[in-house]
Amino acid sequence: MNLIPALLTGGTVGGGVALLVRELLRPQPALAAALARSAPASLSMPEPELDREERWGRWLLARIERMPGVRPPTKNLALLGQGPGQFMLKKTALAALGLLCPVLVTIPWIIAGVSLPFYVPAVVGFAIAGLLFVTPDLAVRDQAKRAREEFAHALSAYMDLVALKRAADAGPTEALEKAAAVGRGWPFLYLQGALRRARLEKIPPYQALTELADTYDLPGLDDVADIMRGSATDGAAVYKALRARTAALNAELLSDQATEANAASQKMTAPGALLAVLVMLLMAFPAVIRMLTV
Repeated sequence: MNLIPALLTGGTVGGGVALLVRELLRPQPALAAALARSAPASLSMPEPELDREERWGRWLLARIERMPGVRPPTKNLALLGQGPGQFMLKKTALAALGLLCPVLVTIPWIIAGVSLPFYVPAVVGFAIAGLLFVTPDLAVRDQAKRAREEFAHALSAYMDLVALKRAADAGPTEALEKAAAVGRGWPFLYLQGALRRARLEKIPPYQALTELADTYDLPGLDDVADIMRGSATDGAAVYKALRARTAALNAELLSDQATEANAASQKMTAPGALLAVLVMLLMAFPAVIRMLTV
């Protein structure tokens, strides 16, 4: 009889831990959005039907979006290929799980005859619910940061390719499109989709790149659009500008990597010092015991 509450408690806690670990993982950005944008027929096709979770999440978001701290990070979610409805539904599910966990954990205590004040599970539940409610925001922010770093590395190679195409007397539009067609990763698919949309909608390619940078908050792409906007018949000047911007971007990336490496090294200093102290205590423990017992 007492086994059922324990199983329920363990299953609930295990499910919460599994959801938390799944949320903290850093998956690659979804390519479905980029592939859909790269298809020429996507201009005339209707909007795809939303799945059930996305519809429920948007229904919930429409009713609580005015609350502080509820508005989802739309640019980060768009970059990762996630819908705001699923994001909000996940936040709500984690918060509800945080509210229920303390209540279920106290069931074995109540069965064992240990009485707890009623406000203890409530306070702990609200604290856990608040923590789990903001966890998806932190996870999405970290994933988007990693995705933008990956895009910056791809953009460095893309600017080199565009500079080489311009040095070979290719036109601005031709240089941008041929350089984007070389890559197969998700950053190049985003670039290919934007440039293909520019050709179909008869707009300048640098305008499509600027819109892509604004949609996903990609500041490095604005520089490419600005350089190509001012490009004229002189390919050598564009070549020098692109190579200079590539060198500056590479220096920024190397500086960021060095900063992250230093931060990781500093985080390992305290565990290393604690381990050294524990080893010293273990080595000195027999001698201290012998001195005290003599």
